[in-house]
Amino acid sequence: MFNNIYGMESVTISTPLKSTAARIVNGLPATGFRQVLRRTNWKLSSCWTTTRSSSGGASVCLHVKGSRFKTKSSLRSKDYYPEPKFSDDDGGPPRWFSPVECGRRSTGSPLLLFLPGIDGVGHGLMLQHKRLGEIFDIWCLHIPVTDRTSLPELVKLVERTIRTEHGREAKRPIYLVGESFGASLALIVAAHNPHIDLVLILANPATSLSKSLLQSVVPFSDMIHKHLNAAQFDQVPVETVLWKLRMIHEMQSYYLDSHLHAVMAQTLILNSGNDMLLSNSTESERLCGVLKRCEVRSFGGNRNPLFLDETFDLVATIKRVSYYRRGASIDYISDFFPPTPPELNMILEPFRWMATAVDPVMISTRVSGELVRGLGGIPSKGPVILVGNHMMMGMDAVLLVSNFWTNENIMVRGMAHPLFFERLKKGGKLPELSVFDFIRVLGGVPVSATNLYKGLSTKSHVLLFPGGAREVFHQKGEEHKMFWPAEPEFVRMAAKFGAQIIPFGSVGEDDVLQLLLDSNDQMKIPPLKAFIEELTGEAVRLRSDAGGEIGKQLLYFPVVLPKLPGRFYFRFGKPISVEGREDVLRNKEKANEMYLEIQNEVQKCIDYLKGNREKDPYRNLLARLSYQCFNGFDSQVPTFDI
Repeated sequence: MFNNIYGMESVTISTPLKSTAARIVNGLPATGFRQVLRRTNWKLSSCWTTTRSSSGGASVCLHVKGSRFKTKSSLRSKDYYPEPKFSDDDGGPPRWFSPVECGRRSTGSPLLLFLPGIDGVGHGLMLQHKRLGEIFDIWCLHIPVTDRTSLPELVKLVERTIRTEHGREAKRPIYLVGESFGASLALIVAAHNPHIDLVLILANPATSLSKSLLQSVVPFSDMIHKHLNAAQFDQVPVETVLWKLRMIHEMQSYYLDSHLHAVMAQTLILNSGNDMLLSNSTESERLCGVLKRCEVRSFGGNRNPLFLDETFDLVATIKRVSYYRRGASIDYISDFFPPTPPELNMILEPFRWMATAVDPVMISTRVSGELVRGLGGIPSKGPVILVGNHMMMGMDAVLLVSNFWTNENIMVRGMAHPLFFERLKKGGKLPELSVFDFIRVLGGVPVSATNLYKGLSTKSHVLLFPGGAREVFHQKGEEHKMFWPAEPEFVRMAAKFGAQIIPFGSVGEDDVLQLLLDSNDQMKIPPLKAFIEELTGEAVRLRSDAGGEIGKQLLYFPVVLPKLPGRFYFRFGKPISVEGREDVLRNKEKANEMYLEIQNEVQKCIDYLKGNREKDPYRNLLARLSYQCFNGFDSQVPTFDI
């Protein structure tokens, strides 16, 4: 029994949907469609009944007081229920309920409305409830299986809810999460309410029914017989499925085709690529081209419904694409949630080969001046600014951040170029944003004075590369060379918060890659010159008013020749404290003096590493592999004496 939070009568919600079928048709197990077509003699229009609830589909918002959902540490759909019996309908109009696992809304959490697929019962997020409930206030739409509320009435129900909630907290976004039928419903609502701050998360939207095999009964039935196994899920009433199919067709014919251009909401389309009728990847690309603020993520190995896949984690996906926010725009500092250990392992897995190949040597300096191998000399409490030179193509960043995470349990917020977070042009030459999802999961932040201020104010460890893109895309012969701006951009900020500044140097890119064609070479070739100019024009340009070498912000793809990997070396200098340095904060000359001191310390670290790596007997990959063959592959390979 579930009690209405608005004080109305209690009602009974039907049991959660168990996903038992391996193949799916538009958000519903395909074996259910086999039963539908068999019982309707393959005629999609043979059974239409319409009944309206006495309340005309009025919204009733419920909070679960007693739920039979089970919550376990692992996500397994078989832990939930025996197969539901849809014939035991609870009746009544469509209404909202909030699963007890999610609890009540926590302070500051945005509202998430879940719009279900064809089944309509609203339990499609049951594997995601616990984690979602930590950062959202969740309401799920429940449409009883015998309910025949029309599409316009369903749209009005959802619109009434979002307008009411928007009136209560206009500064917070409202999330609409939908699968198949529910995803299309969310698009209609967003098109009707462009003035409301909505975030859409849509799994396999049912927006191309007229292009699917549902148009032709014979091919559809042939495909069902050919590709599907014996029925495993035949409890969905025929009338319910047909009613929803009719509404899906109505959505596209009378709403979506002509209203998609009006959708202003930030939209994330999740494509499982496993729908039996609709080409989800093709449809996702079409929608992304039409919608103004849209991103797509594909999960080819996952089944459909995506939210009921035991291997899919919706919260991790939202974090990966930086779609979680509690205000009008995302705050990369306060809206960030650190990755869980499984998320961290998953993100770092593709980079483990790199860590093995270059076997980075980390050397830090204690306050006393003592050098130690590892990161033991780094203060464990912030605020701290780690400032140093950048390797070509940013090869050093992931190694640095991951070592702080895994070895010292220190979360480092790396200041990164805005191109990893936004695009000035849709469908341009730059790689898809999905390529850089790992940067956001690891705590990357678009570099700006505001984000540096917020990071230090929260006592974070901030990683800063003043040389930025100029060092990442350097020319031939400029390995390990610093290109820092003249202004002490971060020194005064550090003084304001009493942060410790740790200068560091890194070397080793010349032992891994040989640069064959740099931007100077490529700009002499007309087609490549045009490509570089177009590539550069797609990204936000930093320091556009700077002259000289610092003003060169060309983005290009270096042509390199891989080498048998050598080794990366990092040395962190002695922490420089600016706490209580009012002179640095108020006097520009004093700030410049400290800035030059920091640059000199970074250069000393680079020179130290370049000289001492010549003494490292294990600088070569083969020497390191030989050592580990005799001492174990988990053993730490020695280096030069420090």
